[in-house]
Formats: sequence, C-alpha cells, structure tokens
Amino acid sequence: MIDEILSLGFDHVELSHGIKLSLLPGIMRAVEAGKVRVAGVHNYFPAPIDEVGDAPDSRPFTADLPQVRSKAIELTKKSIEQGASLGAGYIVLHMGTVEPLVKRTDTTRLQTMAREGLVGTEEFARTKGEFVRRRNRLAPVYVERAREAIRQLLPHASEFGVKLGIEGRSHYEQIPSEDEMADLMREFAEEPFVGYWHDFGHIQRKHNLLLLNHEQFIRSISPHLIGGHVNDVKWPARDHQVPLIGGGVPFERLLPFFPAGVPLVWELSGRAAAEDILTARELWESRFPQTLQ
Repeated sequence: MIDEILSLGFDHVELSHGIKLSLLPGIMRAVEAGKVRVAGVHNYFPAPIDEVGDAPDSRPFTADLPQVRSKAIELTKKSIEQGASLGAGYIVLHMGTVEPLVKRTDTTRLQTMAREGLVGTEEFARTKGEFVRRRNRLAPVYVERAREAIRQLLPHASEFGVKLGIEGRSHYEQIPSEDEMADLMREFAEEPFVGYWHDFGHIQRKHNLLLLNHEQFIRSISPHLIGGHVNDVKWPARDHQVPLIGGGVPFERLLPFFPAGVPLVWELSGRAAAEDILTARELWESRFPQTLQ
C-alpha cells in the first residue's frame, strides 16, 4: 500500500479508518525506515478489531446510547495515541448525526431531485426547506453531545500533540452543519488543538443542493482551517473523484482561503486510475504551486 502511494509521487500519508490492525506492523516498518511520513490519521485508526468493513460512523459521539458515546471517546483516545506514535499531527473526526434522521433519506431525496434537474424549482425549494427546518429543530441535543466529546478529548489531544480536526460532512443530517461548525470553532478558538477540517467533496455536494455557498463558507471559516481532503465531485454527489479531471469543485477560487502550510490530503476513490492521479498531480503542481510548500 505504502509503495503504491510512493509510486504516485506522494511522500506523506494520512492513515485512515479502513486500515486493519494487521497492516499496522508493515506501516510502522515503512515509517521507521524513513520511506514515508505520517501527516495525520482519520478516526478510528486502526479499525477496531470487532468492526465489519470500513465503518467510521458506527460509533458516533452523538449516539443516543451513553455506552456508545463512551466507547467512541475510548477508541478515539487510542487512535490519538497510535497516531502520535507514528508522527501524526492531527486526527480527523466524524462527530455524528441527528439520530432520528440517521438513515439520511432527506439528503438522498434532494440528490435524486438534483439528478432529475429540479434544482431551483419551487418543488425543490419546498422539499429542502421542510428538511432543513425539521433537522435544525432536532439538532441542538446532538450538537451538545459533539461539543462535550471535544471537551473530553482535548486534554488527550494536547498531551499527545495531535490536533482534533472536526470534519465538514456530506449529508445535512450529520453533525455539525456549517452554521454549527462556525459556532464550535468560535467556542474553541483559543484552543490550539481544535480546528476545522475541510473536505472539498463533502462541501461541494451540499453546495450543489443549495444548502450553502462553498466559496462563502470557506472564506468565513478560513481562520480555523487546519487542513483538508482534496477530492472532486461529479454532479451532484459523486465525490472522492480525482481533482481537476471532469469534476465541479472550483479549487482555484477556494485554495486562496487556506493558510499556508496546512496539509491537503488527496482522499480518492479506490477505483481512481493511477494514470489519472499522475495527470492530476502535474496539473495541480502547475496551477497551485503555493500549496506544495
């Protein structure tokens, strides 16, 4: 796995939630040998041994069951420790979902309407408005659980020198929304080990559904940015695409709002072709050399 990533021209990796414990010894050997550096990890890393498949949202911080929330904190602390042992500077966190809406059917309905060409119609606006009002009426208790999780994790993150990257999500049912994210970032603004993690694909998907304006949001949240996942989106919601090759994310308008030196991690579909990645890297390096410092 590491060798393939190196062959594509990358020398840092983010170790993610799909990596099984059995792969860890080989990764550790590659790091110790100086073949690759670990920029950060994505919760939960490595995947819990009782997890079936790749399921980073199986133990949300917002769960209605207290024992699930406690397990989420416990596993995240272990992920922070494991990441720190490999040199990681951050951990990307999914905070959870408004539990009564956990099946995410409302966002899925909007995506279907978008594919049917209904964006901008009265029907789309009415459906979206009803969804937003219902979601935001239910959300406060789940936002508070996310806030409490950050408070519990902060001492551990500080002790091990690993920043908590609160990720922007792809579905409006998920926590936090962009307004809620802004509130959380203001609340923790004085904490050096909490920041916002931007996923270009996730936020573009919401932009395509008229749930926000991507450029306006990134401008407003810029002071809190600590990094991002680079991927493109094919209309309206196929994310994790290779950037700059047929997608709709306006990177040239968004990247100027990123602080210099923050990590930009290419988070791509496993189906992405190596030739496309190499082509995209050349395009990226020629268009955005400031991001390579």
